[in-house]
Amino acid sequence: MRIVVVGGVAAGMSAASRARRQNPQAQVTVFERGGEISYGACGLPYVIGGEVPGFERLIARTPEQMRAQGIDVRLRHEVTDVNTATRTVTVHDRGAGRSFTEPYDRLLLATGVNAIWPEWASSHLHAVHVLRDLADGRAILASLAGASRACIVGGGYIGLEMAEALRSRGLEVTLLEKGPEVAGRMLDRASQQRVRAELERHGVDVRCGTTVEGLAGKNGRVSSVQTDGGPVPADVVIVAVGVQPNTALARAAGARLGETGAVAVDARQETSVAGVYAAGDNTESNHRVTGQKVHLPLGLTANRMGRVAGVNMAGGDARFPGIVGTGIFKAFDLGAARTGVTQAEAEGLGLRAVSVDVDSTDHAEYYPDAAPIHVRLTGERGSGRLLGVQLVGQPESVKRVDVVAALLHQGGSVQNLFELDLAYAPPFSSVWDVLLVAADRLGRELRED
Repeated sequence: MRIVVVGGVAAGMSAASRARRQNPQAQVTVFERGGEISYGACGLPYVIGGEVPGFERLIARTPEQMRAQGIDVRLRHEVTDVNTATRTVTVHDRGAGRSFTEPYDRLLLATGVNAIWPEWASSHLHAVHVLRDLADGRAILASLAGASRACIVGGGYIGLEMAEALRSRGLEVTLLEKGPEVAGRMLDRASQQRVRAELERHGVDVRCGTTVEGLAGKNGRVSSVQTDGGPVPADVVIVAVGVQPNTALARAAGARLGETGAVAVDARQETSVAGVYAAGDNTESNHRVTGQKVHLPLGLTANRMGRVAGVNMAGGDARFPGIVGTGIFKAFDLGAARTGVTQAEAEGLGLRAVSVDVDSTDHAEYYPDAAPIHVRLTGERGSGRLLGVQLVGQPESVKRVDVVAALLHQGGSVQNLFELDLAYAPPFSSVWDVLLVAADRLGRELRED
């Protein structure tokens, strides 16, 4: 059996490894257009900020290690076309400057996402970057030499994490967000405002409701970002306005795309074309709370999808269980997490949602170093179903999100959350943990309906 994997990062390498374990006789070949495989892209801002000492620390497996396991890894090899009639892919060897065809019995498209590059950023000025892979991270570090002012465009995960990273390196940082608040697609308004306040407390100039119109430069390097509110001086610009699934090869193969714009797959990660699978950030998922298809490119999702695809391509039988939209990020001394759906998202879906807000401390108030934590818990009127939670507090404290994520995976109710036997000791929580308090209040709200 000849298994070809396109893309050698999270989903691709998870699939290749699992396929090899599932069927040791399978011939597994991975084509990666870049120069590295199997690295933690989520760690890039922390290398740039100095918390992680070097990009090499992000690499989980080297090509040599994978080859020792019988997986043929070929770097700087870009797959440019798929022919499903002949079951071959066209591969361009970027190092040798030649192209060839490679046959497959099973094909995995783990092509990830492309960072959105707005029209206003399409200039030839130096020190204008996106952050998607190791090469981008190295380019940003090189541009920081001698820089004193940075402008970040976009207030999502990457923009927020890069704001902290660049402030850690001593730069003046301005963050521009077109929407009314930062973290707009992740949290409800009250939680967004807490995150913005934390950024401003650490010296980040946050400007929401700002539209970027272009870039200006001097001597070939960017010098300012032009906005509807005037120019913003900048020696380095980070463009973090979002990503879109890389579906070019899926389209070439004739695979169906979903309404999200990402590749549509079944629970086995197989596309609409027999023998062609897709996994990772280019692929849509089933949301277990809403029942809808979503495109949420996150690390665990990609690895889990790849694992499922690998088993199935090698002759096994595995299913991807879907997601509940769990996310977490850190902004300076603050952590923020969410799972399920927010109140705003629930309303947009036509759900009869209600939320309660609880402010407490992350452990017993009388125990030293108790810190504030804010919880917004959301449930559904009528059914009492748990819909989601948002937490903002000290970074360690917001990992409570996993308790709710686990319940959401099981279709749990608000009452189920309130009845949980959670651990208690003064250094860790109050006797009634903030999640239990929120569940009690929300349960009463729902019963009053």
